[in-house]
Amino acid sequence: MWKKIRRFLILALLALIVIQFVSIDKTNPPVVNAEDFITIHQPPAGVRAVLTNACYDCHSHETKYPWYTNVQPVAWWVKGHVKEGRKKLNFSRWSSYDAERAAHKLEEVVEEIEERHMPLKSYTWMHQEAKLSREQINMTIDWFQGLE
Repeated sequence: MWKKIRRFLILALLALIVIQFVSIDKTNPPVVNAEDFITIHQPPAGVRAVLTNACYDCHSHETKYPWYTNVQPVAWWVKGHVKEGRKKLNFSRWSSYDAERAAHKLEEVVEEIEERHMPLKSYTWMHQEAKLSREQINMTIDWFQGLE
């Protein structure tokens, strides 16, 4: 029994070492300022700070990949979050949304922030600047609702 457990642990350790040589692509697509939400809507400084600190890493082409994205399988997990985040909402491609879709996205942003689904708790553990105060939440929601 102990031999099987030991063999399993050795194989797991070897697999963990081997996957460290498989890195993720950390290249961001080019940012076209004229297509970006912040450029288009010119939010006030407080809302802009919330967007850049709490949203843009996963929901734009301005993702910053921290040191822990050099460690597998964490890097794959982060890359998956970024891919999914951009698919659901991409502030860098805001101009590509027609008026109806953009209005729906605005409603979703308000709902996600209001219900504290965003930013993800797993994100705020490592990014303290992304933790939103009640004041930041209210300010951001009020501003977004003014756009609708």
